[in-house]
Amino acid sequence: MPNLVEVTYNQTGKSKSTNELGMREMQERAFEARTAQYLLIKAPPASGKSRALMFIGLDKLVNQGLKKVIVAVPEKSIGSSFGLTYLKEFGFFANWSPKNKYNLCTPGGQGSKVKAFLSFLESKEQILICTHATLRFAFEAIDEKDLNDTLVAIDEFHHVSADGGNRLGEVLRNIMQNSTAHIVAMTGSFFRGDSVPILLPESEGKFTKVTYNYYEQLNGYEYLKSLGIGYHFYQGRYTSAISEVLDEDKKTIIHIPSVNSGESTKKGKAEEVNLIIDSLGELDYQDPNTGVLYVKSKKTGKTLKIADLVHDNQKDRDRIQSYLYRVKKVDDIDIIIALGMAKEGFDWPYCEHVLTIGYRGSLTEIIQIIGRATRDSDNKSHAQFTNLIAQPDAENDEVKLSVNNMLKAITASLLMEQVLAPNFKFKPKFPEEDDDDSEDGDDTIKIDGFKKAKSKRAKDIIESDLTDLKAKIFQDETMQKAMPSAVDPEYINTVLIPKIIKETYPDLNEEELEQVRQYVVVDSVIKNSSIEDVGDKRFIRMADSFVNIDDINIDLIDSINPFQKAFEILSKSVTASVFKAIQETIDATRIEMTEEEAIILWPKIKDWIAKTGEQPSIQSFDPKEKRLAEAIVFLKEQKRKAKANA
Repeated sequence: MPNLVEVTYNQTGKSKSTNELGMREMQERAFEARTAQYLLIKAPPASGKSRALMFIGLDKLVNQGLKKVIVAVPEKSIGSSFGLTYLKEFGFFANWSPKNKYNLCTPGGQGSKVKAFLSFLESKEQILICTHATLRFAFEAIDEKDLNDTLVAIDEFHHVSADGGNRLGEVLRNIMQNSTAHIVAMTGSFFRGDSVPILLPESEGKFTKVTYNYYEQLNGYEYLKSLGIGYHFYQGRYTSAISEVLDEDKKTIIHIPSVNSGESTKKGKAEEVNLIIDSLGELDYQDPNTGVLYVKSKKTGKTLKIADLVHDNQKDRDRIQSYLYRVKKVDDIDIIIALGMAKEGFDWPYCEHVLTIGYRGSLTEIIQIIGRATRDSDNKSHAQFTNLIAQPDAENDEVKLSVNNMLKAITASLLMEQVLAPNFKFKPKFPEEDDDDSEDGDDTIKIDGFKKAKSKRAKDIIESDLTDLKAKIFQDETMQKAMPSAVDPEYINTVLIPKIIKETYPDLNEEELEQVRQYVVVDSVIKNSSIEDVGDKRFIRMADSFVNIDDINIDLIDSINPFQKAFEILSKSVTASVFKAIQETIDATRIEMTEEEAIILWPKIKDWIAKTGEQPSIQSFDPKEKRLAEAIVFLKEQKRKAKANA
């Protein structure tokens, strides 16, 4: 099927160029906030977060009076990103020089690493690198005040949770409450994919936030021109579909499904790898020194170099990982097969295609996976993410699960479009006198009835939390049911969305809530639309509307379903019988009628009757007409109940 998302970039080179201190654009932005005690850096993979931490950490050691820097990463392999780095030769005032003794991301028992951690605190050394696990275990043996005058940096910060059972979150809270330590938190997405927040509002409010978005990163590249996100639905075994979507000329990472997922063959992860290799060709031999598998392709006859990061043997895995870290040329490896690895912090710049089997529920995980292919490299102008998902079978009892996975995949792609697309500025069409129009450009859209955010709280949410808020909205269970059904867009935009915003930010007053709501809806609708120039005028195509951009008003935008585009693509990409099964499953689980929705639909019911001379029919095949008829039934029942109560 075609890509659900296709974004092109301008190759400005801006995100790769450096200033006089050797800092790239994101790093310079983060460095400006270096004096903050608590700093949260939200920036995509490959934007340079590890080096940004080095700049900030060294400044805190040299200029801010801190004594030590502790860097905690989720897994050992990522520790190499924080190794010895010569920053002075690029203009900075010091080099990042951790001693090997205190790089604890090395093979060995956890007990010895905790001893090394405690030894570091007693020593005169300034930099320690460890895993999240080592930090958690070491914390049990120290007092929080032992971390006074220390910078604690937590990479891949989404591993933290406000849930009481999350030990890393508990460690963070204790450090903040009971020591003078500074915190630098770094993540590609401040969203876990579950209902638990990373930080409670009172803790999050203490952080200074630096945000660098995906569009800024990719638009500023030198070589990468476009990025596609697509879904391929298969029947039977996924191994039979891999050859259909895998281009052997493109450097590819294949993420196999969890053994517990519906896509798994249930034969064990080692056998999954064997099945994939068999679907690609015939194993010739394995290099005993590097661990690389040499496979002769069925399709092209050429020899493919494949790395297996799935098997349990630690020695074998260390051997192939060591080889991958030494990769210097495009032709050194062709395909990497992985399960949990090769997602976070894994750097293979030549990767062009990430092929992921099975639905991934977390926006953060999807961002991390896509990030493996979005490094800038001279061997590629296009990066591709493809998700292989089991197609619903109308005769199968698991059709509901398959449909749910499909819908979640669609909302995830819409969410990624929001993340990857250009950013616009929105202003009221009739601004107040003190509004400055001098900086308005092609990225500024004026909207009649739009409410500009005025309070600091509303502005902070819009500037720093918009993507994470959209993730919460798009992946809300009620929203999932409303997305592709006949629920009126106005109800989605003016009732469901503000409910979720209010649950997320209960401290917002009504004015702030409406300002944030409008921005979320407007930004979502505009990013799922296309802007076209016709002569000297600009038009915007939003769902079924094609209007002059100067005539946009908030009521028009509120009438657009921000999810409509992806569902239309889906309806054209599966067979009629499969789509019927999808529709029937949606009908069985759709949201019930509420009074708020019925009130919104009432004027539309009157319009329907005025135009057709008939009431909408509940037997209609048109889902919109059927929903109007359901609203009439609901309102009649409410009227009957009111009379009975009277």
